Amino acid sequence: MIQASYKKYQLHFKKPGGTSRGVLYDKVTYFIMLTQDTAFGIGECALFKGLSYDDTPFYESKLAWVCDNINLGLEKLSLSLQKFPSIRFGLEQAFISLNSTNPFELFPSKFTKGTDRIPINGLIWMGDPEYMQQQIKEKLQSGFTTIKLKIGAIDFDTEFELLQNIRNEYTPNEIELRVDANGAFTPKNALEKLKRLSDLHIHSIEQPIKAGQWDSLAELCSKTPLPIALDEELIGVFENKQKLLKHINPQYIILKPSLVGGIKASNQWIEIAKKMHMGWWITSALESNIGLNAIAQYTYQLGIKIPQGLGTGSLFTNNFSSPLMVKGGYLYYNKPDLWDLSKINTL
Repeated sequence: MIQASYKKYQLHFKKPGGTSRGVLYDKVTYFIMLTQDTAFGIGECALFKGLSYDDTPFYESKLAWVCDNINLGLEKLSLSLQKFPSIRFGLEQAFISLNSTNPFELFPSKFTKGTDRIPINGLIWMGDPEYMQQQIKEKLQSGFTTIKLKIGAIDFDTEFELLQNIRNEYTPNEIELRVDANGAFTPKNALEKLKRLSDLHIHSIEQPIKAGQWDSLAELCSKTPLPIALDEELIGVFENKQKLLKHINPQYIILKPSLVGGIKASNQWIEIAKKMHMGWWITSALESNIGLNAIAQYTYQLGIKIPQGLGTGSLFTNNFSSPLMVKGGYLYYNKPDLWDLSKINTL
């Protein structure tokens, strides 16, 4: 028999994280822990307040129900968790972890052996121009060749100037620029702003307008001078994945497993995107190192080539010690024995 429990955990940001939806100071997450005889498994249910589809008052009661009924097995439980994507992903992790030789090595690979690495982008949070400029300088000095800036919170001209300063100093071959608007533009002004950004040879823009405006976004994707990547648009889409992508026809999709329903759901999105000749990449959603570890290992075995959005492990003051290490624009799995089991056991 499998025994299951869950614990709530509050992650604290080292520095406030600015987005177009507000400033983040901390983030609540949950862990599902499984035991069977001497085996142990753990998964992170990374609820994202204000963004996750499963941000409901019933979240913890659903977690409790899952733990009470854990011996129904992953497949049956997953069927009842379609509208709880973060719990579904946490449960997937926990079962894989339970059945692994090492509970933190979910997808054994060259990455987990430390003989290969994952290319990642450097994330620049929103803030005043001086703070954003400082972050940009730090990322470039540390060796990142792909920079992603969150835009839309301050004056667009100021943000454009920051991007222009990078482009004046570095060619597109030297530094790849990605931007994430988090839906900050409107259908009326988006195309004009995309045209301005295209002059800077931007790689792509994530979610230029708010999710749910399929027709407006489809028109924008058909006219855009730079590639558009869907992000928030995928949240809460369970049955109509192909319908959405066919209607909007974006150039890229961005998958956050905690927000779209985990490994199985991400695989479904990727399969559809490939058939429709759309690009894709994986991004974390401010998980602790436990969830980030699962996402990174899953991502690597997909055979990725372009930089992924997995550089968020160092954002928190009270994260878990782990083998994950960012260096020179890459994510490494260094020294597997670095997991802090004593801290995890105190959850």
